[in-house]
Amino acid sequence: MPETRKEGRNEQGRRLTGRMVLFYLAAFFGVVMSVNGVMIYGALSTLTGVDTDSAYQAGRMFERDVAMVKAQDARHWRVDAQVTPSPDGTGLEVIARDEAGRPLTGMQASAAFLRPTDRRLDRDIALAEDAPGRYRGSAEVTAGQWDLVVEISRHGEQLFRSKNRVFLK
Repeated sequence: MPETRKEGRNEQGRRLTGRMVLFYLAAFFGVVMSVNGVMIYGALSTLTGVDTDSAYQAGRMFERDVAMVKAQDARHWRVDAQVTPSPDGTGLEVIARDEAGRPLTGMQASAAFLRPTDRRLDRDIALAEDAPGRYRGSAEVTAGQWDLVVEISRHGEQLFRSKNRVFLK
């Protein structure tokens, strides 16, 4: 006569009790919650998801920004930036000329390398005018894609701003 299994027992002869089912369920959900916690921590610590500090303030400043862009376009300035690797970092040279081709002198120029994926890696560059209309500076910047932002102002008033995607090797 073939052997039959008794109800509630596995192949080793142990009974499946309510406590064991509770233990298995608790262990399963404990593992799921632990993995979720690790994944959430990893996601939040690598990319915050914040694109702007205050969306409300950015919306309020939109009309002002549009007026600044129109005024900048009306000036017809030509501003060229050249990025070069150097032993003490990444060098940046900005040449600024007005509509007639004359160098823009006596301005304050600044630049920044902004990382599109992580604002914590952004690098500001102090630019100094070493010849009429030519501004230079350098910063420690790693390889990869960056947004190069160049701003030119006079007496605290921003007159020019450009933002371009650059790839550094």
